[in-house]
Amino acid sequence: SAPFKSLRNKLPWPAKGKVFSNFGDSYADGKLRRNGMMMNTAEDADIRAVHYGRVVFANWLRGFGLMTIVDHGDGYMTVYGHSSSLFTSPGDWVDAGQAIAAAGRTGGTNDPALYFEIRHNGKPVNPRSWLNK
Repeated sequence: SAPFKSLRNKLPWPAKGKVFSNFGDSYADGKLRRNGMMMNTAEDADIRAVHYGRVVFANWLRGFGLMTIVDHGDGYMTVYGHSSSLFTSPGDWVDAGQAIAAAGRTGGTNDPALYFEIRHNGKPVNPRSWLNK
C-alpha cells in the first residue's frame, strides 16, 4: 500500500456519519480547541482504520472514552475515540478499511459519535485535508 504521506485528500472516512465539530473549533465554553473532528454516527457503527498500521493504544482515556490509536509509520498516527467497544489490542496490525471499534457514547458524549484525529510527529493536523471529498 502507498505510504500515508502520499494519501492527502485520498484517505477513506473512518465511519459513516456527519461532522458536527471540526478541527480547531472551540469547546468547553471556549477554553479548549479541538485537535480533530467529531462525527455523529449510528449506534455501534463500524469505525474503520483509514490506513494500514499497528495499534499502539486501545483502552479508556478520560474525556475520549474507549480509544484506539494506530501508528502508520513516518510519524503519522490516527486517533479514534468515543467507541462503545474495541476490536483490537496494542501490537495488532490492521489493514485500511478494517473495523477496529464500534461507535458509542463513551467519554462524555450524549449521542453515538466518533472523535477522529490525525497527528504527524506528535502534532495534530486537520483531518479534512487528508480525507477524500
